[in-house]
Amino acid sequence: MSKIAVLFVCLGNICRSPLAEAAFRLEAERLGLAVDVDSAGTGGWHQGEPPDPRAQAVARRNGVDIGGYRARRVRGDDFDRFTHIVAMDGENLANLERLRPPGAQAELSLMLDHAGRAGEPVEDPYYGGDDGFDVTWADVRAAARGLAQALRHGGA
Repeated sequence: MSKIAVLFVCLGNICRSPLAEAAFRLEAERLGLAVDVDSAGTGGWHQGEPPDPRAQAVARRNGVDIGGYRARRVRGDDFDRFTHIVAMDGENLANLERLRPPGAQAELSLMLDHAGRAGEPVEDPYYGGDDGFDVTWADVRAAARGLAQALRHGGA
């Protein structure tokens, strides 16, 4: 099997998916799991921008600096570069299924499926207050643990 590579995807790549990337990096490091990790958005409005300051703040409070991350849009080659592409909600999952080139090998899933909450979205905190980012962090952290454990044991 090729090296595991995971891409986390939300709409703009400035809130949920960078936090999911950070949470998964922490968990993979804790487990000694060798993986490539990135995040992207299905929309391109924020390309090249750092994560939302509130996302950066919650990540810092949890021991991670995501200030160097930069938003990018999902590309066709991502479906072959990554073994797993994890969407934050059903809308983004549907967009990924539509964007997926024929014959692409990446496995698509929803983030909270990996936390035992099948079909549930990671709520988008963008239009809410700071506390929404704490909820997002808790959600993606739990799902990152589940995904990393499954990958460690050959599943996901």
